[in-house]
Formats: sequence, structure tokens, C-alpha cells
Amino acid sequence: MPGQPPARRTVLKGAALAGAAGVGAAACSTESKLGHAQAPTPTAPVDLGAADAVPVGGAKLYREQRLVVSCPAKGQYKAFSAQCTHAGCVFDKVEGTEGNCPCHGSRFDVTTGKALKGPATAALPEVPVKVTDGKLVAGPDA
Repeated sequence: MPGQPPARRTVLKGAALAGAAGVGAAACSTESKLGHAQAPTPTAPVDLGAADAVPVGGAKLYREQRLVVSCPAKGQYKAFSAQCTHAGCVFDKVEGTEGNCPCHGSRFDVTTGKALKGPATAALPEVPVKVTDGKLVAGPDA
């Protein structure tokens, strides 16, 4: 019947769908600084093993510990969270000095933590790291 207003049920369905779409967009917001990560950095010291496993001028991903460590010069190390600052996904790989987030394609410079490619815009949180008896230790008090 042309000219009649839509049924109340049709209007309510449309409103519910529009609301759900808004929630979905908010869940994938680029405004997050920590994504969905509950604890993007260690809360206790973490033993990462032999310091010489990180190549000079390169980086190593410690996926299980959610950390990435770079070695700009012999004996110097920098560590960052390996959790994307967009949605909290853990990197799947490091190529050269770029960390890759498998969820939405964000890329980070693992020597500085800087976001190189979005949707992430916030830098990775830095994590203290030191060498003790030839082993890397990252986290608080490192």
C-alpha cells in the first residue's frame, strides 16, 4: 500500500541495526592508545634469553612474551610492547626493523616504537630492558 508509513516493527529493526553498526565502528576505533590489550607491557621482569640472539642493527620478536627487542649497536638494546596500539593484536613477524600487526595491517618501527602505517596511530609503549649475565631481562626494574 503506497503512501502508508512503515510499520513500527520495521522502524525498530532499522534503529537496532544502525545502533549495532555504531558499536562495531567504535570497537575498531583508531583513537585507542592501547587497543584491547589488558596489559601491553610486562608487570614483572621477563627473561628473554641470550642477548646475542638479537642481531646488531636488527630486531627480534618475542611473540609469547609480547615484546620486540632491537639492537641499534653492540651491547645496546631497546624493547617495546609487540601489541598493536590499535586493537591489541600481537605482531606476527618483524621484517628488518618493522613490526607487522596481522589483524588490520598496522606497521611499527621497532627501533623507536613509532606507528608507520595505520590504522594504528599511537606509538608502542617502551619497556625497560637490560643485560644480566649475558641474558636480556625486560620489564619493571630492568
